[in-house]
Amino acid sequence: MSAKFLRHIMLVLVPVVGAALVLPHVYSNQLLLFNFLVYLVLAQGVNVIYGFTGYLPFGFVGFFGAGAYGFALAVMHLHAPPLVGMLFGAAAAVLLGVVLTPLLRLSGAYFAIANLAAALAAYQVISNPSLESLTKGPYGVSLSGVFDPQLSYHVGVLILAATLLLVIYLRNSRFGLSLQAIKDDPISASMAGVAVVRGRTVAWLLSALIAGLIGSDFAWFVSVFYPETVFSAEFSVFALVFALFGGVATVTGPVLGVLLLYGLYNAIGISTPQYFQLIYGALIMLLVLFLPNGLTSLLQRRGVDVP
Repeated sequence: MSAKFLRHIMLVLVPVVGAALVLPHVYSNQLLLFNFLVYLVLAQGVNVIYGFTGYLPFGFVGFFGAGAYGFALAVMHLHAPPLVGMLFGAAAAVLLGVVLTPLLRLSGAYFAIANLAAALAAYQVISNPSLESLTKGPYGVSLSGVFDPQLSYHVGVLILAATLLLVIYLRNSRFGLSLQAIKDDPISASMAGVAVVRGRTVAWLLSALIAGLIGSDFAWFVSVFYPETVFSAEFSVFALVFALFGGVATVTGPVLGVLLLYGLYNAIGISTPQYFQLIYGALIMLLVLFLPNGLTSLLQRRGVDVP
């Protein structure tokens, strides 16, 4: 393990995970804290596929919803304990990722549109009334028998720690460098001996696994939800905006994006809800216009090695 790898762990993973463990003891709104966890994990999942390979996943929420419903189906029909149900949720998201692997042949806007369409198709299947006996259709599921916000929150912290560790590995490994080479110029990377298709596929499935795990944990935490809840485009849009705002292909960028933007989102929503969309939308537009590479680019321009 290199000194740089350990430095990134100490500078990012330890403080973020430490704060996530301590905050429930000093702040009572556990739902808000859990939502921060969800977006921290989702933003890093977007970071893995977009930051390291350049694929913009507008339908990223499809993996999140697949994870939630994989968990719900295992609990409802197999009476699986929550931790086992999460394995089913993660497997459902990865399976969806495998099915959608041919989308990686597309690029740019074509990939983004096809990915979004796939997520909408998954939503339509889950919410189909004719599948009520299996998925409960549009009527939603109730998993009150496994409701345990304390344990599910701490499992969410573990998922966050594992996700940060994965991104730190990508930042400091030959595999991560090969992914960034693919992102910059796939033809040159291929000529240099990089396995382009394999690299893209692994990153794609890793991002699906991350979203599936936190999606299944979300289902466990809330225990009662509807298809439109876990397939809401809000999850994709927010995760993308937070990752882009902070700066992708770094560990710190998505963390900063979530803490600043989602914190601001809640602050404006509470203090001045009548101007919420105007202020928040204008702020995001200005930041994307003047800082297209995210906040971390300010430090990188000055030669600072941002974790």
